[in-house]
Amino acid sequence: MKTFKLVSAFSVLAFSTLMMTSVTAASIPEDRIDTLRQAPINVEPTPPAMQAVLNKDIKEMRNYPMQPPVIPHKIDGYQLDLKVNKCMSCHARHRTGDSQAPMVSVTHYMDRDNNFLAELSPRRYFCTQCHVPQLDAKLLVENDFVDMDHLIKANTEQKKH
Repeated sequence: MKTFKLVSAFSVLAFSTLMMTSVTAASIPEDRIDTLRQAPINVEPTPPAMQAVLNKDIKEMRNYPMQPPVIPHKIDGYQLDLKVNKCMSCHARHRTGDSQAPMVSVTHYMDRDNNFLAELSPRRYFCTQCHVPQLDAKLLVENDFVDMDHLIKANTEQKKH
């Protein structure tokens, strides 16, 4: 018991000494902090206007193999939840004749073991996890992406010379 009291007293003394001699962190001046807000924290800036969704209904060229096709039309207000998938009202196999929309790929009717299903696979049900509409917006960062066809063509031309 005497040892416990001694250890406790020593711990309290050590902790209080540490707290008195601890180094305080210097605060960083506000003008040295970068932020994306571009306004003081107590001001609610006017947000920039939303960019327009491209609504051309024209298939976009894909940039690489296995790239999911982009959505060439607006999907504002589309219900896409556990009960309803609005996309399938046009893109389901039995609806493509009336809608003239492309049918979803047969891979969307396969389970993880590659067995074909009568209905859309649950893992492919939420279209917007892979397919996205395109915006008419300026690029936020430079893009120097070169698609495979250009790389193959450049490689072929390089071998000729």
